Amino acid sequence: MSDRRERGATVIELAMIMPVVLAVILLIVQVALWFHGRQVADAAAREGARIARSAGAESSGWEGEAEDRARQIVEAVGPRLLRDADITAWEDADQRGVEVTGQVVQVVPLLPELTFTITSRFGGPVECFRPDVEGGGDECG
Repeated sequence: MSDRRERGATVIELAMIMPVVLAVILLIVQVALWFHGRQVADAAAREGARIARSAGAESSGWEGEAEDRARQIVEAVGPRLLRDADITAWEDADQRGVEVTGQVVQVVPLLPELTFTITSRFGGPVECFRPDVEGGGDECG
């Protein structure tokens, strides 16, 4: 038989533990959103880098094409996931690529000073196509 003094103790215990459980659930959702945002940024940077690298060594306008392709991926896969997405094509000697930076949507309201910023950078050497002829040469064509 339960004691009268313990009446309602379960409700009070639940009221005390519920904020902790809710905070843990929100943190799990925030980590999942960060992970998904990372995947979106990686996919966008990878696709943009593919466009940048496949443009000829002497081509112009590849920057805009690469940035547009990366932006299309961000808008198709995670349009509201990455806020303020900054997409930049870069070139360094014979290397080209794309960098995608954005902030993941914040679920935990009690952490306004924490920003979940994601930066993904992909690139590689510019592809060089050589004709398959005798004495093929070392020049890219």
